[in-house]
Amino acid sequence: MDENADAGGSLSGLALLVDGKPPTRGDMPNAVANALREAILNGSLGPGRWLREAEVAREMNVSRTPVRDAFRILAAERLVEMKANQGVVVSQMSSEDVLELYVVREALEGLAARLAARHGQRQCLDAFTTLIPEMRRVGEAGEVRELSRLNFEFHAVVRDSGGNRYLAQLLTQLQQAARRFPDPTLGLPGRIEESIDEHVKLADAISQGDADTAEKIAVDHMRHLAELRIRMLLRN
Repeated sequence: MDENADAGGSLSGLALLVDGKPPTRGDMPNAVANALREAILNGSLGPGRWLREAEVAREMNVSRTPVRDAFRILAAERLVEMKANQGVVVSQMSSEDVLELYVVREALEGLAARLAARHGQRQCLDAFTTLIPEMRRVGEAGEVRELSRLNFEFHAVVRDSGGNRYLAQLLTQLQQAARRFPDPTLGLPGRIEESIDEHVKLADAISQGDADTAEKIAVDHMRHLAELRIRMLLRN
């Protein structure tokens, strides 16, 4: 097993930050978890990659205690699995994971859109005024990775504008998990234009305070996205 420990990505270059700042001693477990989480979400540490306490501690220049605590944080988020007497491994993602995630995300994104239309129209409108033109620009340039990042930023705006902390916490975890799926659906023929159109319609409904329409558009958007994800997984 040790000979495969380096498979699936390198630990070099991970930044220890909390809210963009160097961590204090008490923040160290969260800083380690943040660095590992981002490496997992952006694909630098791939599924099946074994993570060793000593290796992570050495690369991050920290003791093993905050690393152990970070592993527990990531295990609770289902980003890693703690194997008894073996160590910690980055979790695999399957078609079943896609189905389970999007069943929940569909419902919560719909609720987030409804609450945003009721309570966060101004906040969303201000953000959409910048986001939508930028999404169109990178879409026309075919910059798939950047458009994917902007899509998640769009949904984060909706998530955070509704004023419900419990919903925001749950959706943050789901949106992070969704970042792990390989081969973005935006690479499919015609999907860039289709995706931008879906986001524009959702932005319009929220900005106009139309909660019923916003919820329906968000649910339909997530349902369609799940179908595309499953289709890609089955094809691969």
